[in-house]
Amino acid sequence: MKVSIGVCAYNEEKNISKLLSSLINQKTDKINIDEIYVVSSGCTDRTNEIVQEFEKKDKRIKLIDQKEREGKSSAINLFIKNAKNEILVLESGDTVPDMNTIERLCLPFKDEKIGMTGSRPVPVNEDKRFMGFVVNFFWDLHHNIAMKNPKCGELVAFRNFVKEIPVESAVDEASIEAIVREKDYKLEYVPDAIVRNKGPESVKDFLIQRRRINAGHIWLKEVQKHEVATDDLLMVLKLVLGNFSFNVKKDLWIVMAMFVEAYGKFLGKYDYRVKKKNPYIWNTAKSTKELKNA
Repeated sequence: MKVSIGVCAYNEEKNISKLLSSLINQKTDKINIDEIYVVSSGCTDRTNEIVQEFEKKDKRIKLIDQKEREGKSSAINLFIKNAKNEILVLESGDTVPDMNTIERLCLPFKDEKIGMTGSRPVPVNEDKRFMGFVVNFFWDLHHNIAMKNPKCGELVAFRNFVKEIPVESAVDEASIEAIVREKDYKLEYVPDAIVRNKGPESVKDFLIQRRRINAGHIWLKEVQKHEVATDDLLMVLKLVLGNFSFNVKKDLWIVMAMFVEAYGKFLGKYDYRVKKKNPYIWNTAKSTKELKNA
């Protein structure tokens, strides 16, 4: 099984070397990583220079230099247009996969009914401080929801019948989900396909992410008629309540985390409904850009 990998990057000089090193050294037995595209969208740092150094080392790596930053969905469409294989793998430039993650992510496509697979994002943030706890708490929640109803994010794979996604989508993986569902294919969550990411280190950066994603989910529901698994509030509530214990500090942090998330939802709705803003070209959360422990 030949696969094409696409990496979307905007000013990722702190992480792109780790990511590409991981991709070219993936342990594979039943798949063949045939090509690795890096779509650089209006980068103003050393991202392009670093990718060009990797191009010299490995002929599979190919840089697509998008001079203007047009949004991640636009970058994804460039990758899809250039990719030549049946299975496409899409990875965010601020993540690093474990050494056998790509193969684990792709093997489910032996089932012809599977149209898209999703990895398990695991943050490198320590949970001893509040924001580290929040990041780990929400990604654990994401994992438990995805085990019941697949939710794909950070690192995904899909069949190449997806020819493009709406450029105005601020939630690209969810837009791919919508297309896959529309064509009557199944989603599959692959919990042992681990990808490392770094969550925000401040409430400010957390809200930058969450308001964009929540505005994007409103757009997704209205335009593509798709609702992601994490929008099932009853399921979310049940799982959150199941996390409470007799640990006062932990329970207080859970309550605080839910208030911060609720505020992020409010801001996302305000942006979309009142400001008429769909943030498909978004401000990055700077504290998420260097995975020191990956």
